[in-house]
Amino acid sequence: MSILLREDADGIATLTLNQPEKLNPLSEAMLAALQGQFDALMEDRGTRAVVIRGAGKAFCAGHDLREMAAGRQAEDGGAAYFRELFAQCARMMTTIPKLPQPVIAEVHGIATAAGCQLVASCDMAVAAETARFGVNGVNIGLFCSTPMVALSRNIPRKHAFEMLTTGGFVDAERAGELGLVNRVVPEAELSGAAQELAKTVAAKLASAVRVGKRAFYDQLEMGLEDAYAYTGEVMALNMADADTAEGIAAFLEKRDARWKNPD
Repeated sequence: MSILLREDADGIATLTLNQPEKLNPLSEAMLAALQGQFDALMEDRGTRAVVIRGAGKAFCAGHDLREMAAGRQAEDGGAAYFRELFAQCARMMTTIPKLPQPVIAEVHGIATAAGCQLVASCDMAVAAETARFGVNGVNIGLFCSTPMVALSRNIPRKHAFEMLTTGGFVDAERAGELGLVNRVVPEAELSGAAQELAKTVAAKLASAVRVGKRAFYDQLEMGLEDAYAYTGEVMALNMADADTAEGIAAFLEKRDARWKNPD
């Protein structure tokens, strides 16, 4: 059975981490499988939103510690192996904001260490009320330095630092307050809520969302004046799109838009 499942419906690709007996770790194979799907999605104009979820009782428990322990057996203590592993993980995580489709994490159970990093790397997240989040590596003597990158770009720094140094969990409600997740719902409603958010995004003009997502992340790295200059140019090009003109006309005429190139 595949460790990563994909289901497509209504312009939404749902990716399911499928090693429930291990709490869906980000093993080398899982990282490669996710990267393969993301590389395919990069060129996929028929898919307009992506949902990432976990099978079984948890979203993702982070890296596979048994696999990592085996990697330490190399003559160099595993240094080269670990550099490659974390580079592989970083490549996968940094591909998410580059995808043309918005990516939504659907979180239940626990999301720990690199699993929490995956949630933080997604564009949006929906969590079950029972979900818990942590960057707990410090509890076993391994500071979660790479998960820290995504986490500290999602939540206020003092709260990120507290999570990283105490190894404690935050519950879903607190994760929502901090900005790690967009919304919290009863567990029985989780899949429906994630799919509903994905459907809302997928119903928009795909070309506008693609342009907007790229601009969103690009402008975050710029100074204020450069950001305005860049996004002004983005909006000017967006306005020149024939489908954007149709969308404005439809709004003014109080009718549904008739997109010529909805993908």
